[in-house]
Amino acid sequence: MNTMSPLVRSFVAHFGEMGSRWGINRTVGQIYALIYMSPRPLNADDIAEALEFSRSNVSMGLKELQSWRLVRLKHLPGDRREYFEAPSDAWEIFRTLAEERRRREIEPTLTMLRNALLEAPSTPDDAIAQERMQGMHDLIELMMTWFDDVQRMDAKTLSQLMKLGSKVGKLLEFTGQLKVVGQRDKE
Repeated sequence: MNTMSPLVRSFVAHFGEMGSRWGINRTVGQIYALIYMSPRPLNADDIAEALEFSRSNVSMGLKELQSWRLVRLKHLPGDRREYFEAPSDAWEIFRTLAEERRRREIEPTLTMLRNALLEAPSTPDDAIAQERMQGMHDLIELMMTWFDDVQRMDAKTLSQLMKLGSKVGKLLEFTGQLKVVGQRDKE
């Protein structure tokens, strides 16, 4: 593999630093960024050489990226090595990340909340706790319904929806359905 250009090197370094803030380790973030920036599939040796990582570190990082469905395995004709590529469409990546976060984080929380809400409260404090859990459950369920609706939209529609921004609030205000949180009564 050729050495990285300063532009790609900067992106890879930044993505590694940001990855640690997003809950993945720096190495995995850098591996992903390199694969994403590459115009052609890369094998583990290419990645290890470019990033100056051990081959075992790269292998573990690739397994994690595969478990998140962020990279795809590819075989090239006449070459026995495994190559990896990332989707180039940012919307596809966003959808994959959102689906994986839902599967790994949201669904277990909903399961716990559902089970907790099925129990009979044994104390008044438990009854209050269940009321709060019910509110959390209802909010998450509503968000997941919205998420399902959004996941079915094509990228162009999603982009248009996001560009609406505060105009949605103005539309709701116009129809009299907007309620502002924290606004004091003017009485």
